Amino acid sequence: MRAMLENVGSFLADYLSASRGDNAFVATSSPERLASCIRKGDVLLVEGTSRVSTAIKYLTQSTWSHAAIYIGDSIDSTDQPEEARTLIEADIIEGVRAIPLSTYYDQHTRICRPVGLSDEEVDALIHYLISRLGDQYDRKNIFDLARYLLPTPPVPTRWRRTLLQLGSGDPTRAICSSLIAEAFQSIHYPILPSVVLGESVGQRERMLYKRHSSLFTPRDFDVSPYFKVIKPMLETGFDYHSIVCWGDPLLSHVVSPDLPVETDDR
Repeated sequence: MRAMLENVGSFLADYLSASRGDNAFVATSSPERLASCIRKGDVLLVEGTSRVSTAIKYLTQSTWSHAAIYIGDSIDSTDQPEEARTLIEADIIEGVRAIPLSTYYDQHTRICRPVGLSDEEVDALIHYLISRLGDQYDRKNIFDLARYLLPTPPVPTRWRRTLLQLGSGDPTRAICSSLIAEAFQSIHYPILPSVVLGESVGQRERMLYKRHSSLFTPRDFDVSPYFKVIKPMLETGFDYHSIVCWGDPLLSHVVSPDLPVETDDR
């Protein structure tokens, strides 16, 4: 029975991880700018073009469906950035793995940076992630996500996060955002803690509590008050006057995408 479920899980993983063939989510930063801005410990959010991205973005009501973390030269030398494995992620098929940053050069991404970490804390964060390499993606999560893929069900917003508290709970398995949440919790860095109002000496005070790692989604790193959003186009200097060539939006509706569109060079 278990072998059958594993086979079904593998089939679903292959199906859900396949691209929808949608090129709408193009990169908004050049590979050079992205590579020059990202630092060790940064979380890289990815919009995603796979079928499973649809379910995740629906349930989280967010642009982001995947998260990876930048580890720099902790595994490979970055002398050849196209080949160096500088990201760690939990992949739906291959499990926890290290990959080149170039994997996501052609996709819409966002850098979220933790603030105030020492070099030692960043090293501890990365050491935790490296120790998880080879762990398998939680296949129970695949079955649950598949239920919300087609058709998209009318799930009330207040229940959607609860529906993502999925998976087997096996610590040797991982989900992309849960893995990264566990890494930050291992060094006691907050992401999006639960807030409870309490009473202290006649005054109300906010008390923060850790949330279970399975409740975190890629969106949480974007909205967290403890992560700074880094935009490569602005970090490396931007002057809008340098944009000298604009396409005519009217022509885009009538000209074949395979043909060049005339532009105004003034």
